[in-house]
Amino acid sequence: MALKTHGTMAVDWEQRIDFDRLRRERLTRVKEGLAKSEMGALLCFDMNNVRYITSTTIGSWAQDKVSRFTLLPQNDEPILWDFGSAARHHQLYCPWLGERSRAGISLLRGAMSPEMGRAEDVARKIRVELEMRGLHKEPLGVDIAEPPVLFALQREGITVVDGQQVLSDARVIKTQDEISLLNTSAMMVDAAYHDLYMAMKPGMRESEAVGLVSKVLYDLGSEYVEAVNAISGERCNPHPHVFSDRVLRPGDPVYYDILHSFMGYRTCYYRCFTIGYASHAMIDAYKRCREYLDAAIELVRPGRTTGEIASVWPKAQEFGFPNEEACFALQYGHGIGLAIWEKPVISRLVSLDHPHEIKPGMVFALETFWPSTDGWSAARIEEEIVVTPTGHEVITRFPAEQLLVAGAHYVSVNGPLPTTRESEPPPSRHVVEMIEASAKTEKVGVSG
Repeated sequence: MALKTHGTMAVDWEQRIDFDRLRRERLTRVKEGLAKSEMGALLCFDMNNVRYITSTTIGSWAQDKVSRFTLLPQNDEPILWDFGSAARHHQLYCPWLGERSRAGISLLRGAMSPEMGRAEDVARKIRVELEMRGLHKEPLGVDIAEPPVLFALQREGITVVDGQQVLSDARVIKTQDEISLLNTSAMMVDAAYHDLYMAMKPGMRESEAVGLVSKVLYDLGSEYVEAVNAISGERCNPHPHVFSDRVLRPGDPVYYDILHSFMGYRTCYYRCFTIGYASHAMIDAYKRCREYLDAAIELVRPGRTTGEIASVWPKAQEFGFPNEEACFALQYGHGIGLAIWEKPVISRLVSLDHPHEIKPGMVFALETFWPSTDGWSAARIEEEIVVTPTGHEVITRFPAEQLLVAGAHYVSVNGPLPTTRESEPPPSRHVVEMIEASAKTEKVGVSG
């Protein structure tokens, strides 16, 4: 256990996260990637890329608005156009930006209609900055953009190319502060799972579980609970990827995926339980799901490839799907950082033919799924792993080596009911004898 778990505050008596270093190292990595490319500048609308480059955020509400944007020219510092008064705030409180924090609004995902000229305004702002630096004839890398902005840039004579790969490659190896933040973020989910485990019982709704987890995380300092997938009972197979108001019942399987952000750094963290007791079919499914996950984790070390990891997972046809696209993300790995899904992606869909080398500093999640033989229940587990110079370290610590039973409080006259049992147990020998005796005595059978 090499990684430290810090508190969530800054203190003067212990060295914790160095945010100045975090800002500096993130920007340096993007600058280095840009310098090696054919592009004269990068233009980013993706909020995770904007945060990575500028170390600014204005809250989770802005994540899907595509309204803030930053330009990083070759051999220069980033310029940020922000949402109204946020630009002034960043001038005052973000000295690493200063006057390079400016007001500028895009289309708000089409809410501002074409005649308002916002796309043209954005394009002119970018062209002016590129011309000032002699970069207007060079390709401009863009991560994501609304089509009117893209077309307006082209009308300004700017050649737009894909900038996503430069940014993705810059973010694939995490800095020491990023790893510490990811570890802290996972610690918060450890706590949420503990409270959830203690609370689960028949009568609890999936939506109540979502509320409980969200409160624990926000109380601990989460800035954004992106999702809590709560899946129970017959909803477990096939996986719907969304919670409902279904009520937990005795014997139900239930699995959760908790996705939240601490200082921008995310989790993707599944755990699986049963309520009161577990069937033999569910226990077998969990065991197989865990073995596929453990086999993948065992292969995580520098020099291995994503193809090797994907190769130990079952083919789609082995668990009821026609092809790998149909079961995508059930046997899955993905980088994790400021976004839930980053490089490397690990899947039989792509990794066998296009393997990536595993390197120290990568942080990714591995998640597996296996359906039960009963046809409706299923197991789902996930771990987050840091690749170290000599191997790996798992940072998701809530117990998952065996299937946990929650709310097991049933006591009969013969003592506690076993936690491994069937909802409809086979008839006892005495019951079989009763049926046989009745058939002989009453001579009742099927007519016809």
